[in-house]
Amino acid sequence: MMQQTNNKVQSVNGGLLSVVPNLFTLLNLLFGCMAIVAVLQPGLTTTVDAETGLQLVVVPENWYWASVFIGIAAVIDFLDGFVARLLKASSALGAQLDSLADVVSFGVAPGMIVYQFLRWSWAQHEDGLDVSMLWLLPAFIIPCAGAYRLGRFNIDAEQSYGFKGVPIPAAGLLIASFPLIYWYSDNATAIKMLSNEWFWYAVIVIVSYLMVSTLPMLALKFKNASVKKLMPFIILAIIAVVTGILLGWLAVPVTFIAYVIISLVYKQKNHDL
Repeated sequence: MMQQTNNKVQSVNGGLLSVVPNLFTLLNLLFGCMAIVAVLQPGLTTTVDAETGLQLVVVPENWYWASVFIGIAAVIDFLDGFVARLLKASSALGAQLDSLADVVSFGVAPGMIVYQFLRWSWAQHEDGLDVSMLWLLPAFIIPCAGAYRLGRFNIDAEQSYGFKGVPIPAAGLLIASFPLIYWYSDNATAIKMLSNEWFWYAVIVIVSYLMVSTLPMLALKFKNASVKKLMPFIILAIIAVVTGILLGWLAVPVTFIAYVIISLVYKQKNHDL
C-alpha cells in the first residue's frame, strides 16, 4: 500500500512539473499576441511638413514595442526548453505547443511588422496609402515559411544536433530588429533602405528561403561539448558584442548574416573532414 501511495505521489509531482515548461511556452505565445496588437495599432498617420508643405507618413511608435515583445518571447522560448530539461519534464505536448507558439511569436508577428513597413514604404509614393493588397500580401510568406519549417522540424529526427534551415526564432528576431533600427539608428543609409519597398521584398524572399531550405545551420546542442565545437559560437558571440558596441541595433542583422555564413563554413569544413 505504501509503495502504491509513493507511486501516485511521484506521478502527481511529475504531472505538475510537466506543466511548468508548458506555462513558459504559453507565455511566449502571449507576448507574440501582444506584439501583433502593438504593430497593428494605431496604424499609419499623415502629417504635413511645415517648411516644405509635403505630406509625410508617420511611423507609429508602437511598432518598436512589437520588437520588444518579440524579444521577450525569444527569451521565454529559450527558458521553456531550459526549464523542461532542468525538471526532466519534456513531453510530446510541450514540443507541439512550442512550435505553435513560435509560429505566432516569430512568424505571424514579424510578418505583420513587414506588412506595416511595406504599407509605409508604398505610402511614400503618390496615392501610396491606397496601394493594392496584392503588393502587401507577400509579407505573409514569412509566417507560412516559418510554419513549414517548424512542421518539417517536428518530424525530422536528424535535427537533434543541428538545424536544417535557419530556425524561426532567428528569422523573427532579425525582422524584429528593424523597427528598433528605424527609431534608434542614426545611419541614413539604413533608414533609406527601410523606406524602400524593394528592400522588404528582398527580405521576404531571402528570410523565407533560408527557413525552408535544408542548409546546415548551427545549433547549441552537443553530445560532448568541447572548445572546438564551441568555437563557432564563441566567434559569433564576439561579433555580436563588438558590432553591438559599434553599431547598436544594426548589430542584429550583421550577427544574423554572420550566423548564416559561419554555419555554412563550419558545417562544410566538418563535412570535408
